[in-house]
Amino acid sequence: MQLIDQEKVQRIIDQFIDQDLYIHLEMTTGAYASHNDNTKFTASTFITNGLVKYSLGSIEGDGPFRVGLKMNQGWIYSQGLTHWDESNVEQLILAGHDQDGKLVVSLQLSREPF
Repeated sequence: MQLIDQEKVQRIIDQFIDQDLYIHLEMTTGAYASHNDNTKFTASTFITNGLVKYSLGSIEGDGPFRVGLKMNQGWIYSQGLTHWDESNVEQLILAGHDQDGKLVVSLQLSREPF
């Protein structure tokens, strides 16, 4: 994965407007963090292969970045994104890594299920 190129990511977000897409969205403070240190609080969120369609989408910030997707009935919002996979323009794969390189957030969109 590479550091996010905001302009390139915005172009992919724009290409997916008004299409039925599969989403993968997750956030974790470290699912196993409390295994090694019971003082660590563990929190996580996960959805995969949910269907979404958005009418407006944008990536904002100076890094880490945030992405907002406006749907008919609300918003999807992800913050803390630092990296992306530019090797596949048929999918948008974004991730946020902490200072130790560990994954803390992921937002993925695709026309095909994950």
